[in-house]
Amino acid sequence: MLPRRTEDYRTLFWTCVLAPALVVLHYSRPELGPYLCALSCYFGLACGVIAHNHMHRPTFGEKLPNTLFSSWISVFYGYPVFAWLPTHNMNHHKFVNKNGDATITWRFTNKHNAVVAGTYFFVSAYYQGAWIQSFIKKARTQKPALFRRIVLQYSTVYGVQALMLGVAIARHGLSVGFFVWLFAMGIPAIFALWAIMLFNYTQHVHTDPWSDWNHSRNFGSWSLNFFLFGNGFHTIHHEKPSLHWSDARAEHAKVAHKMSPELIQRSFWWFMFKQHFLAILFPKLGTVQMGRAPFDPPEGAPEPDEAAQVVLCEAGSNAVKV
Repeated sequence: MLPRRTEDYRTLFWTCVLAPALVVLHYSRPELGPYLCALSCYFGLACGVIAHNHMHRPTFGEKLPNTLFSSWISVFYGYPVFAWLPTHNMNHHKFVNKNGDATITWRFTNKHNAVVAGTYFFVSAYYQGAWIQSFIKKARTQKPALFRRIVLQYSTVYGVQALMLGVAIARHGLSVGFFVWLFAMGIPAIFALWAIMLFNYTQHVHTDPWSDWNHSRNFGSWSLNFFLFGNGFHTIHHEKPSLHWSDARAEHAKVAHKMSPELIQRSFWWFMFKQHFLAILFPKLGTVQMGRAPFDPPEGAPEPDEAAQVVLCEAGSNAVKV
């Protein structure tokens, strides 16, 4: 039951101590809910990042604790974490913002502005749905053990959310109880899902998906990578998906010279402010498409259609072990 890497004691502390302790504080001091909500949103996002890391490199060496941990962090993330497998591991990492990627940043436009970034969640979530449903269908018919784990995660997420809503109402009454649950668990879960997709969008929009090293944008801030468990180093993550999050900075440093300096940003917040606010007044501060556009494949490059995507998803699900 011990994590495979000692660095993951911190992920366990975040997910199994701090996150639930914050929920307890919400429920015991409902008047603090509006003030604590932002912190709860952070922990929802952190659990989403931890879920991503966990689905690439399981935290424990045995299946049972990995299964239990997946269900536990699903509650704070707001969605069963198995969904990372078909939509991210098997799809996004294969196509990397090219045609065939369910999470492409350019589906309806290749513009980069606050409206496109802010609504990306809804577009991306819709197109990821086909991959998730195909994965579940394949698991139900061919991988009963995997299907049971999927059912367990769904049951845990929505069962615990419903239970906690009931507890809040029973303890504080209908009106106050609803807002206790909303600030403690509802809004943080929604925020986590939206923010995770915003990170994916920001790390790929206007990058060059046809390049070996310029396909992703990186953020090297110490604080961001501490609080989001190495999530800022995205290029090396695509090159070595099973790399442990704590090794990302060192591995990034080994290959950073191969990347365009424009794709190695220090501050995520400064980048977002510059792109979505200053660039309105000074357009030259905004990003421009690097290299070949994602919808402009080199001669001979395959262009999978929607049917091929589903086939790939179904074929991949037969080999997945979680």
